[in-house]
Amino acid sequence: MKEVIYPPKLKKGAKIAIISPAGSVEEIQLEKGINFLKSKGFETVLGKNVFTKVFSGYSYAGTEEERISDINWALNDPEISAVWASRGGYGCMHLVRNIKLSGFKKTPKWYIGYSDNTVINSFLLKNNFASIHGQTIKTSSFGVIDDGYDRTFDILLGKKPKYSVKPHKCNKFGTAEGQLIGGNLALVYALLGTKYSYDFKDKILFIEDIGEQYYALDRMLMSLDLAGVFSKISGLIVGGMTNMGDEKSNKDFEESFDDFAYKIVAERIKNYDFPTIFGFPNGHIFDNRPLIIGADVRMKVGEKVTLDF
Repeated sequence: MKEVIYPPKLKKGAKIAIISPAGSVEEIQLEKGINFLKSKGFETVLGKNVFTKVFSGYSYAGTEEERISDINWALNDPEISAVWASRGGYGCMHLVRNIKLSGFKKTPKWYIGYSDNTVINSFLLKNNFASIHGQTIKTSSFGVIDDGYDRTFDILLGKKPKYSVKPHKCNKFGTAEGQLIGGNLALVYALLGTKYSYDFKDKILFIEDIGEQYYALDRMLMSLDLAGVFSKISGLIVGGMTNMGDEKSNKDFEESFDDFAYKIVAERIKNYDFPTIFGFPNGHIFDNRPLIIGADVRMKVGEKVTLDF
């Protein structure tokens, strides 16, 4: 396996491109994130179609060609030092067959995003580049903790994160080391069987999701099981599971870590002996802290729970 390439750390004044590779976004939704970037001493450069809207069964941030043009500009322009997605939604799968990395390979840069951006995280790792599964520029209705941005800036400046996580009743004790992969479960699941899917062997898999019916969550987990994913990985980290099931009947609908969703995950992995962390602060939740996809990590699950990069 080739060594994963970390982009160089950013210098103050570096240019950060903001693009919309998937769903459309309103200008007001980016104000807080853009102001954070500027307050840290970086220059923001907006993609041509960052606020474009095209409806085709879903409100996309431009046609496929417009979004492909923006991501290829951002990834390959040598003056750009990092690429930060405005939001997720749906649409990144449209792009992967046409992403070019000729300039990117000469001047690697961090790509930051979560949710639908899991597709881009996976694509970059298939090409041996690390990226960040972390808060997008958009501020969602549930908001985001400032520390989620601060820790992302730490990574951009060359500092690797260390996390201590609250113990959870569903945790499975043990220690594991390996390369961190994953992101939004719906996209990890959607990429199965394609050449853009993660390689799961001996990896530590992270999953999170939002807005899924419980049966759909179970179906995705069953698909991973039937594909042999759980027999290959060395560890599992489960992040946010929110707005799951039905709002009227689910008392935990607004909670970050849905109890019944966690029970479904725990049931699907009960026959496997890899260590598992439940309740990790990453996902469609207020306390969304960044993970480096492609990084070598060590997870320790016991009375104390830690994840070290």
